[in-house]
Amino acid sequence: MEPSVVFGLDDTRRLVLLGKALSVETRLDILKLLCGRERNINEIAEELSIPPSSAASHVRVLEAAGLIKTALQPGIRGSMKLCSKVVEYAELELVTTNKIGGRMEVIEMPIGNFVDYYVEPTCGLVGEKGPIGEEDEPRCFYYPERTNAKLLWLGKGYVEYRFPNNVLKRATEERAELSFEVCSEDHEFNLNWPSDITVWMNGREAGTFLCPSDFGGRRGKLNPDWWPDKNTQYGMLKTWSFTPDGTFLDGEKISECTLKEYGLSENEYISVRIGIKEDAGHRGGLNLFGNCFGDYPQDIKLTLFYK
Repeated sequence: MEPSVVFGLDDTRRLVLLGKALSVETRLDILKLLCGRERNINEIAEELSIPPSSAASHVRVLEAAGLIKTALQPGIRGSMKLCSKVVEYAELELVTTNKIGGRMEVIEMPIGNFVDYYVEPTCGLVGEKGPIGEEDEPRCFYYPERTNAKLLWLGKGYVEYRFPNNVLKRATEERAELSFEVCSEDHEFNLNWPSDITVWMNGREAGTFLCPSDFGGRRGKLNPDWWPDKNTQYGMLKTWSFTPDGTFLDGEKISECTLKEYGLSENEYISVRIGIKEDAGHRGGLNLFGNCFGDYPQDIKLTLFYK
């Protein structure tokens, strides 16, 4: 157990997850229970007089915030999720090293809200409660239910989204950030399965990163209980930054293409395409995670900074 963890204003994502975790009284009650000893989901549900499904949901939020951890252990009927507290003290520092002179708008796009796609098997869509259509059937990506997707995967191809840019009609963009959780795609998880995953912004290539794996071997922190252990479990959270000085991936410059060259305010929307190039060196597909699969409780997030 970590004796103490510091949360600062510059740790935006961690701070948001912490706030969400501590905003519900039931989750505070779960933390109190775990101060005494480890408990499984059914024990938590019984002691708090709540359904096991609700207990599991609260546990996922606490785990995403890094306050507890879970481990699967053999039970009488299959496996059970054992929960334990990992933080003794949480310290909040309301200071920042960043100078913020403008404003920003954050847009979260559900992964099922793509407006165009081309996919080849392996491919599929699942929602929080189960599959959407048939596995390895590209036509299922046309189903109306696709908007409920929380995880999608493809062996070849791309998905494309359109983000609103109304705020830029009345302002000047200073920079933009795009983030999402992603990994390679094999039939089942495969830790030795690299894939070159590319992003295009308004039709202009914004860089490629080499994902090393179709990650698994442990449960994704947010995955529903019905999702099989043998499948893909989690990804990597990647962030593209578009600035006047060029394009950056996780803080490292990958292109000289500047913010202005992407023309974010020129059309009626901002187009974002995520996929695998036909001539990619590693054509290992991709898994794209929504806000209740994988390790990070977010969809595709576009943040526009403007003045």
